[in-house]
Amino acid sequence: MTIFSTIGLFIALSATIALVLALIVIMPWLRASRLQQNPVDNQLLDINVAVFRERLAELKTDNENGTIDDSHYQNQKLELERQLLDAQRQVAPMITPNVKSRFIVAIWVPILAAMAYLMIGNRTPVFELWQAEDKVGQVADDLLTGKIDQPPAWAIEDSRQLITAMQTNVHRHADDPDRWMRLSELFLSLEATDYAIEALSRAYRLSPDNDEIATTYAQISFFANEGQLDANSRRVLQGVLEKNPEHEGAQMLMAMGEARGSNFEQAQGWIKRLRDSISAKPGDHSKALASLDELSANVRAQEAQAAQGIDVTVTVDASLLPLVKGDDVLFVAIRDVKGGPPFAAKRLPISVIKQGQATISLSDLDAMMPERNLKSARADKTQLAVVARISHSGNAIAESGDLSGNPVVISAEQNQVKVNINQQVP
Repeated sequence: MTIFSTIGLFIALSATIALVLALIVIMPWLRASRLQQNPVDNQLLDINVAVFRERLAELKTDNENGTIDDSHYQNQKLELERQLLDAQRQVAPMITPNVKSRFIVAIWVPILAAMAYLMIGNRTPVFELWQAEDKVGQVADDLLTGKIDQPPAWAIEDSRQLITAMQTNVHRHADDPDRWMRLSELFLSLEATDYAIEALSRAYRLSPDNDEIATTYAQISFFANEGQLDANSRRVLQGVLEKNPEHEGAQMLMAMGEARGSNFEQAQGWIKRLRDSISAKPGDHSKALASLDELSANVRAQEAQAAQGIDVTVTVDASLLPLVKGDDVLFVAIRDVKGGPPFAAKRLPISVIKQGQATISLSDLDAMMPERNLKSARADKTQLAVVARISHSGNAIAESGDLSGNPVVISAEQNQVKVNINQQVP
């Protein structure tokens, strides 16, 4: 199958439509020629004119005899004269063009239509899409339906063609969750995580009862969100666990997410639940159980570090709440009052702020560099300040329009602080 199969079909259909339009344009001329060959009989028109004239004469006689007054006579006379003029009016016949003129129109309508199509916009992407469809369209369909696991070597000579064909195929079968799932795998192989998550979200919406799709969607979102469970990922995992309480993948993600969110007790609960589930299965699971024990010890160590951290209560001034948008990001950091990189920092979705307030824990777990943490800062008697900012763009550097508060200086022993966001960056 070559490129000319698709383009040829398009050109044939376009030419047919253009010829039909050309025929519609010259149709009145053809009708005009038939009218000239068979002129309309005007005998009825002549009779009508004679009747109008007789009625006008009768009206004049009635006026002379005094049957009607002058005013009524003039009105009736004016109306009859108007009708008489309308009846006598002749329509100029259409000038029928010759065969040459008709031929020129029939040729130029398709030519002008083709020129308009080509000149209105750049059609190169359309032709490239057709070329990809003709060359690797079947390969893309086989990949998306699981008929083959790897494309042949010739099909990946131009990887862009294969990707284009796969995307087109998925959108053509937009109600097939398996195609969206396999498209997400393609995006993941290209490290296009955002596109992979979007494809997985579509697959999940089409098939929310598919545990494989749901856990994959939650897992990719989890790692893309720096190991944090957002509200959507948590909801997806909870849905999986409601249907299958022993689903090990969902349990592991919940354990890791709770630990990353500093919910250490809940994390240990999920680890214990997962450990009991694995232990109840027949066979040797010593490696898996050892990994869980290591994870549990890790969570305990994180909990100990978090206990030495600082709890930051962030409040947003009521006058600024209308300026907060749903996709904003909250930055909270502890830094040296003299400047430099922060000793601990968190980037959080704005949804953590409830009714204008949020409490965030910052510890060595949130250090940007292992050697630059709160423990070392306090050991060096560094004077620390806590800052908080709501960013509209999500950038770590403050920009005009962001919402911020004044830095709050804390002592070396202080483990609780309040920061009020009460101003807008000019």
